[in-house]
Amino acid sequence: MVLGERELAIGFRLIGLSRVVEVTPETAGAEFQRVMNDGSVSLVIASQSIRPRLTDPQRAAADASLNPLVVFVPTPHGDFEVESIEALAKRVLGVSLVPS
Repeated sequence: MVLGERELAIGFRLIGLSRVVEVTPETAGAEFQRVMNDGSVSLVIASQSIRPRLTDPQRAAADASLNPLVVFVPTPHGDFEVESIEALAKRVLGVSLVPS
């Protein structure tokens, strides 16, 4: 499932994904919650612009969730925060890729 602004939604539809929801700043939180509660979704690809629109509990759920796994992708415009591969592996797998 993909959640994002118009440009992101169009891009994922063009590569053949059908479960794509175009969201606005006003609808982002409600759509995110609906997707998180949908038992048939195992992966959520969400625009980074959605993250600030989520409540603190929703952000915590996104960070801790493995089913569905939530991945935030950069937006084509504006500032964004990119999660490193090491941080993603640590969050998802519980394994550090960086030797200690």
